[in-house]
Amino acid sequence: MVLAAGRPAICLAATAKVILLDTNALIWLHRGDRRTRGLEKTATSLYASPASLLELQFLIEVGRLRLRSGATVDDLMADNRWLLDDPPSAMWFSQAVAVGWTRDPFDRLIVAHAGLRGWRLATGDIALAARLGPQKTVEL
Repeated sequence: MVLAAGRPAICLAATAKVILLDTNALIWLHRGDRRTRGLEKTATSLYASPASLLELQFLIEVGRLRLRSGATVDDLMADNRWLLDDPPSAMWFSQAVAVGWTRDPFDRLIVAHAGLRGWRLATGDIALAARLGPQKTVEL
């Protein structure tokens, strides 16, 4: 698992092409889904959230997700197309408290993560993309 620890929480202009992958984007990239074809060309850097790591594990445990070829969540997170970010938890969770418009804890944490870093969120969740708007998302 590769962590990108110590990144500043302050949004910088250089982060404009950095994209945080929603859990569905990670799954689709892992599976080679056509919805993600342009994603790697759109961003200079792709990151995954620790919240997605936990969500993936939950989905596997309840039987709603099978990764290809017996891969594990750790295998997926070790994919060299993205890094696992490590935001400061106190700031991240404080930001998540303000995301009161969703009751999905994973969406709440992932949206807060993207907001904390100032990154756009790549997602296939139409409701989430509509709520955040095109300036803060890359719709898949």
